[in-house]
Amino acid sequence: MTAAVLACGLALRSGMAMRRSRRFRTRRADGMRERHVAIAKPAVAAIVLGFIGGPISSLWLRDWEPLRSFHAWIGITTAALFIAAMLIGRRLERRESRAFDAHALLGLLAMLAALVAFVAGFVLLP
Repeated sequence: MTAAVLACGLALRSGMAMRRSRRFRTRRADGMRERHVAIAKPAVAAIVLGFIGGPISSLWLRDWEPLRSFHAWIGITTAALFIAAMLIGRRLERRESRAFDAHALLGLLAMLAALVAFVAGFVLLP
């Protein structure tokens, strides 16, 4: 999950660079959008797979009751935010939407929630 969150951080960084260039009407570097999409898609897929794996590992590997911690509930929130950002991003990629600001806000909130989940997960370490 750490690698997935770091990859999402890279996607956030490239997305914020595109937002800056759009806001200040400066020329965007060639391929910036393609790099953002190339990083974001596998990163969000890894986040979602990690989210699915969390309850499974808590149940089967540790014999815990799943979804009984703050980490689990912030994880649900985080996954929902990443999925919402992904769905808007997909519409942006297909040029079916112009909801750039909503996509940026959801991406930022998802990253903040991921950082909270990361810290909250420390108490679960062996």
